[in-house]
Amino acid sequence: MTLPQPEFLPVSRREGRNLGIGTFDIIIVSGDAYVDHPSFAAGLLGRVLWEEGYTVGIIPQPDWKNPEDFRTLGTPRLFFAVSSGNVDSMVNHYTPQKKPRSTDAYSPGGKRRRPDRATLVYTDLLHAFFPGTPIIIGGIEASLRRFAHYDYWSDRVRQSILADAPADMLVYGMGERPLGAIAARLSRGDPLGEITDVRGTVIRKPVHNSLAKEDAVTLPSFNEVSLSREAYARAFSRISSEQDPFRGRPLVQPHPKSTIIQNPPALPLSTEELDRIYELPYRRRAHPSYREPVPALEPVRFSVVSHRGCFGNCAFCALSLHQGCIIRSRSIPSIVREVTRMTRMPEWKGIVQDIGGPTANMYGMTCRRWGEHGTCPDRSCSPDCPGLDWNSGAYLKLLRAVREIPGVKKVLVGSGIRYDLIAQDDTGFLEEFCTNHVSGHLKVAPEHVTRRVTELMHKPPCEVFETFRKQFEQLQAGKKKRQYLLPYLMSGHPGCTIGDMVELAEYIRDTGLYTEQVQDFTPTPMTASTCMFYTGLDPATGEPVHVPKGREKRIQRALLQYRDEKNRELVAEGLRQTGREDLIGNTWACLIRPAKRGGEKDGKQQGRNKSSI
Repeated sequence: MTLPQPEFLPVSRREGRNLGIGTFDIIIVSGDAYVDHPSFAAGLLGRVLWEEGYTVGIIPQPDWKNPEDFRTLGTPRLFFAVSSGNVDSMVNHYTPQKKPRSTDAYSPGGKRRRPDRATLVYTDLLHAFFPGTPIIIGGIEASLRRFAHYDYWSDRVRQSILADAPADMLVYGMGERPLGAIAARLSRGDPLGEITDVRGTVIRKPVHNSLAKEDAVTLPSFNEVSLSREAYARAFSRISSEQDPFRGRPLVQPHPKSTIIQNPPALPLSTEELDRIYELPYRRRAHPSYREPVPALEPVRFSVVSHRGCFGNCAFCALSLHQGCIIRSRSIPSIVREVTRMTRMPEWKGIVQDIGGPTANMYGMTCRRWGEHGTCPDRSCSPDCPGLDWNSGAYLKLLRAVREIPGVKKVLVGSGIRYDLIAQDDTGFLEEFCTNHVSGHLKVAPEHVTRRVTELMHKPPCEVFETFRKQFEQLQAGKKKRQYLLPYLMSGHPGCTIGDMVELAEYIRDTGLYTEQVQDFTPTPMTASTCMFYTGLDPATGEPVHVPKGREKRIQRALLQYRDEKNRELVAEGLRQTGREDLIGNTWACLIRPAKRGGEKDGKQQGRNKSSI
C-alpha cells in the first residue's frame, strides 16, 4: 500500500502521531542533519521506503552522550537503518594532516555534532538500548569499510566494520534495492538471519559457518592482510575485480571471530526507477525544527542528479566500488519536470546550480556490454574502446531542454566534466557548454602531469589535457569577459616524487594555471591509491611504488602552491633535494624569487600569476 508522502518525514513521536503512526516500520539514524533533498541520503532513502508503503522516522545527529536521543521514536517494527551521513565521519572530522576540522557542513550552523566513527558509536548504543531489534548499517562509511581495510587515522588494518559493529547486516552501494528487499522479506515474516542472499548486502556468520556458495571467492583473511602487505594488495585486487553487478561473485573473508560474506552488487536502477526516485516530493529544505541553516544545502538546493555511475575509475576515488562503473541516466522529461517544480519555490532565483552526476558529461553514455554482461573484467573504460558510446550529444540535448523552461535564467554545471571525453568531440560541445553553462571558471581534474603518476592515478596523460586546454583557450579569443580553467591538482599521491612535483610546478608556471583548489592525497578506505599507500605496491601489477610520507608530503604540497610566500622554505628544500637550484633566482622562470622588500612587487610575475592560462 502506498502511503501519502508527508511534507517532511517525522523526526519526533508527535509528528508521527499527527500522521497516524504509533510505531514506525523503519527508523533511520543519521550523522547528518535531516535535509529533505535527493542529495542527502536519509531524505532520499526515507522517501523511497515511504513510497514503497513503509512508515519511516528519522533520528538525525543524535547526541551519543544522551541515551534519550536514541529513544526519540521508540522501537521500529522492522529495523534501524544506521549511517554516519553523506561523508565518512573521519574524513569529515580531520584534514589530510590529521588535524581536527572546526566545522561540519552537514550540521545546523556548521557545528560538529557527530562522533568519530559514527556508525560504530550509533550501532553500539542502539544495540544496548534496543536488544533484539535488527540493525542494518550502510552509507559511505560502512559501504567502504565492508572488508578488512587500512585505516589512515589509526595507521593500521582494521576489521570489516560489520565484524566490529553489533549490526545484523550491511548494505553497500546506493541502497534502494537492498533496503526495499530486506523490508519486504521482514514484513512477510522471514527471520533476518535467513535473509542471506540479497544483492548489495554483506552478512556476518560464525567463523566456521561461511554459507559459501560454489562460485564464492575466498579472500585472504583478516589475519593475513593485517600481517602481509602483499596479501593485502592481492585481496584488494580480487575485491575490485568482483564488483560488477552482472558478473561479480560472492566474496568471503574470514575474520578472527566471524566470517564476512559479501553478496554481488545490486543491479543498477533503470531509467524509469531513477525517474521515480528523483521525482518524489522533496521539499529541498532542512527540517523546519532547525534554527540555523545547514551549510551543505545551499550549494545543491537547486541542483539536479541526472545519472549515476562513473567509468573513470580514478585510483584515489572509491566511487566505482560504491556506486559502480555503469552509467544509468534519467530521462529528459523527468528532469524537466523536476526543474519546473523548482521554479515554483519561493527561494528560486532562476539559476539551476548543477545538472550532473559523479561526472556531468557522462550523462547518456552507454556501452554495448552494460545491458547484460556488465563492465569488462579490468573495468578500464576509455574513449578508445569501440564498445563505448561517448558522444556528448545526449547531455547537450538535456541542457538545451532545461534552458528552455520558463523561469530558468541560467543552467550551471558545478559537478565538473571529464575533458578526455570531449577533447576529440566534433559536436561543438565545448563551445556551447562554455557559452551557456560556465559562469567564470570551468572545473576539470588533470590531477598531475607526469605520465608515471597519471598512470597510477588512472588519469589521462598530460597530452590529453593539453589538447583540451588549448581548445578552451581558443574559445576565449575576442571575449570581453573571459573564462578560466579551475584545475584540481594533487600532491602526495603514491608513486609521486618531489621531482614529479617540481615538474608539475613548472607546468603551472608555464601555463599560469590557477592553483587554489589543490588536494593533498588522503588515504580513504577501499581505493586503489590507499592500497598503494599502505602496501607500497601497485595492486594491478604487484610492482613497488614510492610512497611519500612525513616531511616529503609537506614539501610536495608546498611545490603545488609555490607562489605562496609561506611555502618558500619548503619549496627551496625540495628544489635543492632534486638538484634544481636553477629554479631559485631572479628570472620569471624561477619558482623562488628573491624576497621582496617592504611593499615591493614584481609586476611581471604578479601579472603571470593572475592569468589562468
